[in-house]
Amino acid sequence: MQNNNLSARDLAVIWHPYTQMQTAPAPIGIVRGAGALLFDEQDNAYIDATSSWWVNIHGHAHPHIAKQLAAQALELEHCIFAGYTHPPAVNLAERLLQLLGGQQGKVFYSDNGSTAVEVALKMALQYWDNKGMPRRNILAFKNAYHGDTFGAMSVSGRSVFTRVFDDLLFDVHFLDVPAPGNLDELIAHIKKIDPSTIAAFIFEPLLQGSGGMIMYDKTTFDKLLQYCAGEKILLIADEVMTGFGRTGPDFAMQQVSVEPDMICLSKGLTGGTMALGVTTSTNTIYEAFLSADKLKTLFHGHSFTANPLACTAALASLDLFLDPACKANRERINALHQSFLLTLQANPLVKNPRLLGTVLAFEIVTSHADGYTNSLADKVHAFFRERRLMLRPLGNTLYILPPYCITDEQLHTIYNAITTFLHTLS
Repeated sequence: MQNNNLSARDLAVIWHPYTQMQTAPAPIGIVRGAGALLFDEQDNAYIDATSSWWVNIHGHAHPHIAKQLAAQALELEHCIFAGYTHPPAVNLAERLLQLLGGQQGKVFYSDNGSTAVEVALKMALQYWDNKGMPRRNILAFKNAYHGDTFGAMSVSGRSVFTRVFDDLLFDVHFLDVPAPGNLDELIAHIKKIDPSTIAAFIFEPLLQGSGGMIMYDKTTFDKLLQYCAGEKILLIADEVMTGFGRTGPDFAMQQVSVEPDMICLSKGLTGGTMALGVTTSTNTIYEAFLSADKLKTLFHGHSFTANPLACTAALASLDLFLDPACKANRERINALHQSFLLTLQANPLVKNPRLLGTVLAFEIVTSHADGYTNSLADKVHAFFRERRLMLRPLGNTLYILPPYCITDEQLHTIYNAITTFLHTLS
């Protein structure tokens, strides 16, 4: 009986994220999961069409991850990570660096995507300070979203997420996202700032998630990175959302020729099992912090840095991710999305249907401006919730970002429901 009426008990004691608690419908109590499904207290099944905020890549309650996690819990649950280490942290760092390839040489652990970004920004700024050549300017893209802590908000586009805090954030130079023909304009903007004052350029490679699933031009992006690298501007790839296969290859940066100086990872890192953040860096960055002068130390850390359970979950997730079956599933989802994309392109109520890897997105045409506050969002959410489909729109932007284990039948259920919803608007 303890689990009965979770919703009412929740409302009495919990404040939910990104939720206007006065007007939002009561939350649905979820008690278990299996594959791409989540089950409520009455054992009704819900298709998790957005991977539970983009984190769950292999499906819920995966037995391989659960078994590895249980075994680790009986060995070592946590250990201070300053002056000590443990096998899961070392094993994970070795495997991640091998998977990332290129010039990444060191792993710094934290506990979520926002903190992974904070670490990268602090590394970049202190790198130049440690070298005796301080640079204080930062570049980012308009409409970016890098997290909800203050540094991460500062490098995110000014929006509903940052509105209350805008005057407290540090200044950042924002660029338009790359598009065919705008490279000269982007470079001119950077030259106006003076490249020698720019410490770093942080970006979500090829796909801006919370900004509205914005997909931008790969060729122009690559040339922009080439220019920035030539000006010794440190490149920070925020692959928190795009990492682990979301855009097609293992990592989005594998689709361009320029290697980043730092990479931020989280979300799919543990297969959606528990919180873990990673910031990788080149050895060049790392070596700028090596000194007899303790003031050149990177003074950053978290109580649960490199938690052995979280690292173990990530290692188990990597086992599954590197299985050829995972890549086959990603290709299967992409092919099915491509077919549905043709249907969307023919619908007059659909604007800018687009596809990248396993992410399918489009805007629904309304009389209001596109964006996170578009009033259609509540109607969209209610429609799909009633049909037990977890589709959480970004304003009037609707997207599908499923676990890789989702079945063809489950995807077609989602497609059919979207078609039905669009029909109700016509």
